[in-house]
Amino acid sequence: MRTLTKKTLRRILIIVLSVFVMYGGTIFLSADIPSYGKGIIQNAPEDDDPSIQGAVDPDNPTVPVTVDNGDANISIDIGTGSAGAQVSALDILFLLAFLALLPTFLLMMTSFLRIIISLSFLRSAMGTQVPPNQVLIGIALFLTLFIMTPTIMEINDVAYKPYNDGEIDGITAIQEAGRPLKKFMLKQIYDEDLRMFLSLSDEYKLLDQSEYNSQEKLLDLSLLVIVPSFITSELRRGFMIGFLLYIPFLVIDIVVSSTLMSMGMVMLPPAMISLPFKLMLFVIVDGWSLLFESLIVSFH
Repeated sequence: MRTLTKKTLRRILIIVLSVFVMYGGTIFLSADIPSYGKGIIQNAPEDDDPSIQGAVDPDNPTVPVTVDNGDANISIDIGTGSAGAQVSALDILFLLAFLALLPTFLLMMTSFLRIIISLSFLRSAMGTQVPPNQVLIGIALFLTLFIMTPTIMEINDVAYKPYNDGEIDGITAIQEAGRPLKKFMLKQIYDEDLRMFLSLSDEYKLLDQSEYNSQEKLLDLSLLVIVPSFITSELRRGFMIGFLLYIPFLVIDIVVSSTLMSMGMVMLPPAMISLPFKLMLFVIVDGWSLLFESLIVSFH
């Protein structure tokens, strides 16, 4: 009986809602159109209205169109551009692609690479997951900013300020901004890495290696040669720093493992026992300060 009553009430509710929707729709359809809508339609100018005749020049669509309808004054300026414009869609596409890759270029041409590799090796040597990646990247970015400040100031003096004052154009500003970066990277490059890429460039007829036999000539080298040499040298230095960071923590692992083996605690994980000793050693020797100082002074 209770189930039958619920079904009946549900049917009555559906019938009432249906009647309400039909009644409301009938009232809406029979209502008048608002006056402002009718006014717009009724007051639209005719085709032979002298106020809009001759407003559009079919031969030149860029002429402003002015429609005078009583108190209303509408002005439309259609700019279609011209075939001889200085900036094309392809130029804008190249600019957007360059801006998208600009952070990668800057990270590969600064001290960021060596710092982030060293910090990653330190975290792996300690056997922890802290600091997380975001923290390591933040540390590397601020250390990079600290190290690159003299180079950034030189770029500001020789490139940005003259360009901002109108003394040089954009191409010259880019060339002048590249010279301090080249100078910084050349100071960090190993000679054998630079000779390798110079010989490869000479082999592929990209340049003549005999022309770059002095330090002043090296500043005229293309970034296509300097940047790969710099990255190779930075990877080598970063891995050397990682090797030196691993040695003290490796000694702790060996001592802890030997002690556990001699005590017969084979099932006890050595990493769990050695981790507190690693942290204690790193804190006692003030590891963060030593590492940051060593990284900063390692850049010439």
